[in-house]
Amino acid sequence: MPKRIHPDDMLPLTPRMLHVMLALAEGPRHGYAIMEEVETCSSGRVRVGPGTLYEALQSLQRKNLVELAPSKPEDDPRRRYHKLTELGRKVLQAEANRLSDLVQALKDKKVQFGGVGSA
Repeated sequence: MPKRIHPDDMLPLTPRMLHVMLALAEGPRHGYAIMEEVETCSSGRVRVGPGTLYEALQSLQRKNLVELAPSKPEDDPRRRYHKLTELGRKVLQAEANRLSDLVQALKDKKVQFGGVGSA
């Protein structure tokens, strides 16, 4: 019987994995659409190239967080779609909770971030 993995055991996610999983949160996407969504969600601060993207997708697939999804019949048959697995959704939620707790801890400690050159 396979060992059950708790989502918290897979944390923290690397920033690259988090961005890719976030891009898949609304449903299946093909590679180019994932790259566009990462850039859009990050307001252009994060860009993922094809090599980096497919490396991340392979890693996420090995961890059972992402899987291939059926292609759309009207689409180019070479286009591969990816989607979050049930475990992937749970891990993404656990990471969101972890990051939210971290931000709250920063606020509780009254950590303030200034602009460039602030002390």
